[in-house]
Amino acid sequence: MADKDFNLNDLNAGGGKSDDHYEPLNPDAVPDKPRSAADLEAVYDIPVQVSAVLGKSHMQVNQLLKLGRGAVVELDRKVGEAIDIYVNNRLVARGEVVVVEDRLGITMTEIIKTERS
Repeated sequence: MADKDFNLNDLNAGGGKSDDHYEPLNPDAVPDKPRSAADLEAVYDIPVQVSAVLGKSHMQVNQLLKLGRGAVVELDRKVGEAIDIYVNNRLVARGEVVVVEDRLGITMTEIIKTERS
């Protein structure tokens, strides 16, 4: 494909508005945030990955290769300290480990609000 210089005026060659006239964004045209659970029905079936991180540890590969059955890896958290809860690799909450019948679960104790960039 041959290189061609791009000119903004080429966009208007089809009879559109000239590039020296822009209409400001109408704030009334932007939909409001959802106000109820019913407003979110469109996203209910989207799958997400939820991860609960008990703690982290850093080690060299040679240390990792020496680990065997029964080895203990020390984590950076203390007993009773909140765990991090991630949704799609984004920290969204902190919580505690709970036992539900014969399975482990988590209960959220703090919701993390972050600014979207």
